[in-house]
Amino acid sequence: MNQPFKFYEFFCGGGMARAGLGQNWECVFANDIDAKKAESYKLNWGDGEIKVDDIANITTDCLSEQADLTWASFPCQDLSSAGSGAGLAGSRSGTFWPFWDIIKKLRTESRAPKMVVLENVCGALTSHEGKDFSAICSAMQKEEYLFGAVVMDAVDFLPQSRPRLFFIGIQRDLADVSLFARESPDLKWHSKALVTAYQKLEKAAKDSWIWWNIPHPKKRNNKLSNCIEENPESVNWHTPAETQRLISLMSPLNLSKLQKIKIWGKPKIGTIYKRTRKDENGIKVQRAEVRFDDISGCLRTPSGGSSRQILLFVHNEDIRSRLISTRETARLMGLSENYKLPTKYNDAYHLTGDGVVVPVVDYISQHILEPILSNVKKSQKAA
Repeated sequence: MNQPFKFYEFFCGGGMARAGLGQNWECVFANDIDAKKAESYKLNWGDGEIKVDDIANITTDCLSEQADLTWASFPCQDLSSAGSGAGLAGSRSGTFWPFWDIIKKLRTESRAPKMVVLENVCGALTSHEGKDFSAICSAMQKEEYLFGAVVMDAVDFLPQSRPRLFFIGIQRDLADVSLFARESPDLKWHSKALVTAYQKLEKAAKDSWIWWNIPHPKKRNNKLSNCIEENPESVNWHTPAETQRLISLMSPLNLSKLQKIKIWGKPKIGTIYKRTRKDENGIKVQRAEVRFDDISGCLRTPSGGSSRQILLFVHNEDIRSRLISTRETARLMGLSENYKLPTKYNDAYHLTGDGVVVPVVDYISQHILEPILSNVKKSQKAA
């Protein structure tokens, strides 16, 4: 039996990157500052690998083994379009820098990870007019990584709209990556915003860039209805008055969507987020925005003013509503039914809404990480 690949998981949350990497991988170190998330990590994976502490307090002495991969889903709040706009200078997204100091120190010790994956929101492409994206790319280039980035949306694998940015790097001269590279962007994975951000890079970073060649996934066949619990325990149904109040917050456009579904006559599930919008007079009002395309809106953490996602069940004139359940959020992130969630609703929602989508991690692993690292192992054995 082949030995599993070893990896570090920084900003690990509940271990969703670990879930996506699967049985071919062995976690030898994990870290998160959030004690509640760490409890979920321990509940599902044991407490042998995780160290709960500020990333600034983590030293290379904590990392006893050399890793094939370092995965880091560093905080997105300062890079998000809904965030403060502080970017990599912010107190949360800025934790990238003490994390990267660890990578730099590992290199001086001749045990830098062979590959690095960084995951964040797509706002990282445009934050500070692309300067934050350039800073990350330059950091990878200076530590002798060949790298590229891809934008992958959970909707290709699960019924959730959730595009995310993934930087993928490999140590320079460690392996021939030509089989995994393209000469030009693939718009499936390399969005216009990503191409624009790339064009702003310094020459040294461009010279280290890879347009990763990832096959297109097969058509997704699971729908939102496949993720719904018949008898959820973590949420209660709204009263008729609460449902009518929700409908009253809809704009004419959203009321029209609802009316079409009622006339359609078949049972249908929609998803709703409450958002602040300007009305026809320019006054900010709360709106309930609904979609009926069998896709969930992007799960978000229920903090900082973000609303929780609501489900709307429509069959003719019968309309019911409730919050999305915690198990439903877990399913929309690709977590298994055996994954143990926190008992408190907000803790579970925060855990899943702040995580990385499991099938996306698996897809990157299958088509980039494992094939490249397998080639590295073969070449090292031959040598």
